[in-house]
Amino acid sequence: MTATARPRLTHAEMFNMSFGFLGIQFGWGLQLANMSAIYERLGANSDRVPLLWLAAPVTGLLVQPLIGALSDRTWGPLGRRRPYFLTGAILAAVALFIMPNSSAIWMAATLLWVLDASNNISMEPFRAFVADKLPVSQRTQGFAMQSLMIGIGASLANALPFVFAKFGVSGSTASGIPLSVRYSFQVGAAVYLLAVLWTVFTTTEFPPEDMAAFERARRGELGLAPLFRDIGRSIREMPATMRQLAVVQLVTWLGLFCMWLFFVPAVARHIFGAVDPQSALYTRGVEWGGLTFAVYSVVCFLVALALPKLADATSRKAVHAAALACGGVGLLSMSVIHSQYVLPLTMVGVGIAWASILSMPYAILSTALPPNRMGVYMGIFNFFIVIPEIVASLTFGPIARGLFGEGNPNTALYFVLLGGVCLLIAAALVSIVDDGASRDVPVDAVVRADQIEPLLVPESVQPVPSSGMPGRRR
Repeated sequence: MTATARPRLTHAEMFNMSFGFLGIQFGWGLQLANMSAIYERLGANSDRVPLLWLAAPVTGLLVQPLIGALSDRTWGPLGRRRPYFLTGAILAAVALFIMPNSSAIWMAATLLWVLDASNNISMEPFRAFVADKLPVSQRTQGFAMQSLMIGIGASLANALPFVFAKFGVSGSTASGIPLSVRYSFQVGAAVYLLAVLWTVFTTTEFPPEDMAAFERARRGELGLAPLFRDIGRSIREMPATMRQLAVVQLVTWLGLFCMWLFFVPAVARHIFGAVDPQSALYTRGVEWGGLTFAVYSVVCFLVALALPKLADATSRKAVHAAALACGGVGLLSMSVIHSQYVLPLTMVGVGIAWASILSMPYAILSTALPPNRMGVYMGIFNFFIVIPEIVASLTFGPIARGLFGEGNPNTALYFVLLGGVCLLIAAALVSIVDDGASRDVPVDAVVRADQIEPLLVPESVQPVPSSGMPGRRR
């Protein structure tokens, strides 16, 4: 069955096929909002925390291309993508359940590695799943539904420790991890697994049109050499607009990792005045920081619905630059905010920026790429997400010790402010991007590109739609 001949799905069917993404994002949300604080409670200094996050980008670089390639060559009783959803969900649920019982830094770091690998196993096939299932006319709706699941999953995960605390959950594990966090991770394990199971058992997949040809092609594509040859050639021939966008992406994502690694500890220390990571005051700060994170996920979903119209009225570059500036101002405003009740306003700006980051660079890029190589270039583009994360993990610690001093309690705040500066710089750099392509990308080419999404390299921290909003230049 060709992409254009696929039957239209009902809203309920699109909900079913996207619901598993809620579970995946629930796992990511718990990880992003709580792991830095968990490391500190287990004895890690603030300036050592970035190195402990190194598992995420390294795991993504290794796992996602392999899983994507394998799923593209798979067909069995559960179809092509669903076996990988299910395998990743089971492993992630185990890691989430055990994580808050960690008794040492090495144990938490190992479980984070397992969790990242499992998330990547589930996430990469999910993105190709949309192109597998939906006709061209419903692709925008499908990505919108996926964005809705991302927003709901992240918001619930970020708020859950705070909700448990409000219902009277108190105390800590023997390692000092709050029980509100422990129960949140364990609920997250169940949500992750059940959400993916829902998609696995309520959604079917289309078999290859010609199974014999599929088997012959699969036998002829064994090994990674063809994949790496295509990627290498595409890097050498990268279009100018993509190079310009790469600079914007590198600076943007460096700023985002400053926020993700340090915002929650900064709330505990700067807003709540906590000094001891084992104190009840620090626990309250971490819980409130997680709840504040939920704001940007909600704002992201609401703003994303308006971005295409704003881009039509102005330009994609103008919208993206303005959105990044909002995020930068939001993070910088933390330096003058001292009330926990005013703090969520910082995430309004971040939510606007995140909505644009998920869509506008890909919309600009889609009109600058040769249609027959859309998939591989979209994959290479994600290098510029992973590289900043590796840079952050390897350099933030030495930078913190060199500039701010060993164990400086304000380190987390300084890095959040650095993140704001990065987003402002990225907003200015948007001006160097040439969004002057005059041709539209044929929808069939975009569909074919998404069907070969196993060539993609991971966006290892947050799921990013590849071509869900190609858009037209105005």
